[in-house]
Amino acid sequence: MTQLGFFIDVSKCTGCKACAAACKDKNDLPVGRNFRTVREYAGGNWKQDADGAWTQDVFAYYISSSCNQCADPACVKVCPTKAHFKREKDGLVLIDPAKCIGCGMCQQACPYGAPQLDTKAGKMTKCDACVDRLAKGLQPTCVEACPQRALEFGDIEVLRKKYGKRDDIAPLPKPTTRPSIVLKPARDAKPSGDTSGQQYLNV
Repeated sequence: MTQLGFFIDVSKCTGCKACAAACKDKNDLPVGRNFRTVREYAGGNWKQDADGAWTQDVFAYYISSSCNQCADPACVKVCPTKAHFKREKDGLVLIDPAKCIGCGMCQQACPYGAPQLDTKAGKMTKCDACVDRLAKGLQPTCVEACPQRALEFGDIEVLRKKYGKRDDIAPLPKPTTRPSIVLKPARDAKPSGDTSGQQYLNV
């Protein structure tokens, strides 16, 4: 089975949020519901040594994040109606709205907070990698919108051969669900679980 996923070049991301805005526009999402977010992680300080010289270890970087189409998705495991499922042909994690009861268990289980409740419909929703665009041979809208070309989408094994296997970077959680992502870290990027910085969610 092919597993589709994202490559995210954190070293190129400027935090412009074009990816998040394009996703929100394409999916007609209201304020407060986002399928893609941009997180800033920053920390460090200036220190004066015994000789009076000032040094610093300040760092800051951005990471674009959405549903990671996990190989072992927690949302699928906890869904009581089997509305969440992993599509066989490409590994995408999708939601069948006809089966969804909007209970929110998937949102609670997902370490990335990907599932979002559509309060009007009473259904859970999330990034589906723009399956309608993929069917036409197009890329997800977030990929096409990125001005820095910091996002790529495709067969995750091809992306791993090209860019490596790194999938753990703060402020994202430790990759317990086998996320289908590859990350190129920024120069001062910290590993998942790091507490030296603070997360700022830029939507």
